[in-house]
Amino acid sequence: MFSGAIPAWQHDCAAFVWMPYCQMKTAPWPVPVVRTEGVHLILADGTRLIDGMASWWTACHGYNHPHIRRAVEDQLQRMPHVMLGGVHHEPALRLASRLVGLLPGSLNHVFYCDSGSVAVEVALKMAVQFWLNRGRSGRTRFVCFENGYHGDTTGAMSACDPITSMHARFQDFLPQQYSCPVPLTNNDFRAFEKLISTHHNEIAGVILEPLIQGAGGMRFHPAESLSRIRDVCDRQNVLLIADEIATGFGRTGSMFACEQAAVVPDIVCLGKALTGGTMALAATAASDEVFDAFLSDDPAHALMHGPTFMGNPLACAAAGASLDLFETEPRLRQVSDIEHTLRDVLERCRRMPRVVDVRCRGAVGVVQVEELHDLPRLQARFVQRGVWLRPLRDVIYLTPPLTISTAELNELCEAVVRVVDEWSRW
Repeated sequence: MFSGAIPAWQHDCAAFVWMPYCQMKTAPWPVPVVRTEGVHLILADGTRLIDGMASWWTACHGYNHPHIRRAVEDQLQRMPHVMLGGVHHEPALRLASRLVGLLPGSLNHVFYCDSGSVAVEVALKMAVQFWLNRGRSGRTRFVCFENGYHGDTTGAMSACDPITSMHARFQDFLPQQYSCPVPLTNNDFRAFEKLISTHHNEIAGVILEPLIQGAGGMRFHPAESLSRIRDVCDRQNVLLIADEIATGFGRTGSMFACEQAAVVPDIVCLGKALTGGTMALAATAASDEVFDAFLSDDPAHALMHGPTFMGNPLACAAAGASLDLFETEPRLRQVSDIEHTLRDVLERCRRMPRVVDVRCRGAVGVVQVEELHDLPRLQARFVQRGVWLRPLRDVIYLTPPLTISTAELNELCEAVVRVVDEWSRW
């Protein structure tokens, strides 16, 4: 994949790092990144790659934004970390207040953690204990959706697609949830509501990725489906958990995907772009109703959870600076412009052999193919074209930084069109 000279630090140390989502025996040699700048990854030999993935959706403002860097540097001088147990600090409180101001409805209570998967774990735990604290034992299972993905920790894995996800082989180990297709038609919704009605006494909540299912295949569903799912949850008296880890912070065209359906979940999970791609931070926000179920004179009603680095001041400072940029720079307008370009350019792939579909929503573009063959060769061709992409399952997808320029976005999209055209004839 990388044709330049291998730097000494990579040659000497690579064997000691177990890489994510790859077969270490056969995986191609990783590209050696030494610096980031704007929308670019800069390799050890000076090669510049447009990052078409924003480092797994995180770098929404591009890399090294000076406003975020200054906020982190200032916080580093004062207090890089302090435990949140029994302690308040201003960056965590200010950030929580701002998130509450952005989130819809009464999602007024923010619980910090350090990764999206853990944010999901906290949400599941909140939902189960919500019912326990209200005297309703046995409601410990969740309804999740085919092609869904919520993370790699145990509870999060159990809420992923039980058949087709990368976690399917752990089925005997994981808690068993109820899975169904994302409902689209009236018949789908009747089946969805019947599932919940039949198992009502076991179900704590419904968890979904609003509008876009990510690692399960970059599949879209309409805002109307999200709205009707909320209605079913209300009628059946189950909690709705929105996993906005990937879809939040402008990626779908609104600050949060749920806004497009005028839906207020009972619990929402945030992560990825929360700090503008600077460092790890995630959060689980709960409604007043959920939070109030934990208020009691009984110590056992408390939420007994607390990641060591939750509310890390450096990360909170980065997240606050990221929110500043959403207020002062035209991010949502940029998302709209990105969507138009993605639609216009990627549509040319639709007529190519082996291409099944082309779809775009917000700053997400997807070229779906019959089957991804010769994946290492495909990814190497992207690098040779000056872009960084990591195809997934049967899709080649783009989630570029929201600050990408028109020229850079056209270069990225043109690379996809040309490489897909080459690949389709291999």
